[in-house]
Amino acid sequence: MDDRRKRLIYRCQHRGMKEVDALLGRFVGRHAAELDDGDLARLEALVDVPDNDLYNWLTGKGPIPAAHDHALMTRLRKFNNSL
Repeated sequence: MDDRRKRLIYRCQHRGMKEVDALLGRFVGRHAAELDDGDLARLEALVDVPDNDLYNWLTGKGPIPAAHDHALMTRLRKFNNSL
């Protein structure tokens, strides 16, 4: 696995808010290897979002801004709803 994916996995699993660590960490643990460069860039942008906002988006408790409303976010939400 390349360094970019390793860094991203670490960042997703060590964010600060345990709930977001679990939601993102499980997803990247299973799917990091299959993400293309575009999805990696979108995920890197998501890990820069404050935990509370990201948690609300992932759990459907808040509207997703247009800049982050993409296919990867849909995959993340479906994955988290299946847990």
